[in-house]
Amino acid sequence: MARRTHIMIVDDEPGMLRSVSRVLRRDHEITTAESGEDALEKLANGTPDLAIVDIRMPGINGFELTRRLKQHDPDLDVILMTGNAEEPDDNLIQAIDGGAFYFITKPFDRRVLITLVNRCLELRRLRRAERRYLDRLERELDDAQKFQLSLLPPPFQNIAGMNIHARYLACSELAGDIYDYASAGENAVAFMVADVVGHGASAAMMTSVVKSVFHAAAGQDFQPLTVIEHVKEGIRTFDPSRFVTLTCARLDTKSGELTYVNAGHPPGILHRGGEKHDLLMPTAPMLSSTFHDVPFQDETVQLDASDSVLLYTDGVTETQSKSEEMFGQDRMTSLMTHDGYQGGELLDRILHSISEFAGSKPQLDDITLLAVGKV
Repeated sequence: MARRTHIMIVDDEPGMLRSVSRVLRRDHEITTAESGEDALEKLANGTPDLAIVDIRMPGINGFELTRRLKQHDPDLDVILMTGNAEEPDDNLIQAIDGGAFYFITKPFDRRVLITLVNRCLELRRLRRAERRYLDRLERELDDAQKFQLSLLPPPFQNIAGMNIHARYLACSELAGDIYDYASAGENAVAFMVADVVGHGASAAMMTSVVKSVFHAAAGQDFQPLTVIEHVKEGIRTFDPSRFVTLTCARLDTKSGELTYVNAGHPPGILHRGGEKHDLLMPTAPMLSSTFHDVPFQDETVQLDASDSVLLYTDGVTETQSKSEEMFGQDRMTSLMTHDGYQGGELLDRILHSISEFAGSKPQLDDITLLAVGKV
């Protein structure tokens, strides 16, 4: 059987206590109190689901008692009663200011009282159900966020003599950005940065697909075209509106050959030292089921020992200032110094510059940076 709801009735008139109790006792557990002080003492025996409180009482009046009851249980609803019908509007305003949303004037019709009580208790039940639902969603969202973060490799790793640094800032609990890297043979390293459209659960699920298919290319030494084909296959049944932009690269550290595919992604920056930069421009359209049968191409460039590569998502370049000016690519390249590869220091410098540029404007997109260069 469901628990009977508990109602506390507080009034300094014994006749009113008996009258209200008689109306409600059949369906509810009733506690009566003859004063505000008496009501506060009886809280030790259990917090009611609803309180019906007279406004005019000696000592602690109804407004003060409502305040203290709300301190004890902020979720408690209070119906305030008054026999003063001369200024009902003033009493109503004070009742609402005091935390009571419900107000009834004596003498009242029993049907009005029963309806108001039932309405209060139903709203309380709905609030609690909503809170349980939101608590469950919050737990599930927290678990999903932890899982998504677990998909990311460490923000620093040395593979085949190359230092890899990464930074990742999600703009919401579940992000649409992902980066990854792996050993691609004895003298090679593969790395990738991808941006899935949107945010939230659907984007997070797509990032896990990209992560999975990236590592599915391990048997082919992470050749970029192989990675792309795996991604295309992984999302071929998705709605065309669910697309991915991605740059995947494989660097042969012995020969210095960098082979990459840029699928509709912001151009990667190849820092040649000093003021010289080359861009890893798009070589293919974005990845979508719409372009499943479109052939993709890779490109190969030669790296010198002092060269480094910077990949990023458009959350970096499209960060806006208060005046809605874009951060842009030029600001990033201006932060690259003549001192060669700076890895994590460079990425932190970019993030700091983005933060100063945006000021108080909120981050509206995920931000991912990945830098690769020799020790």
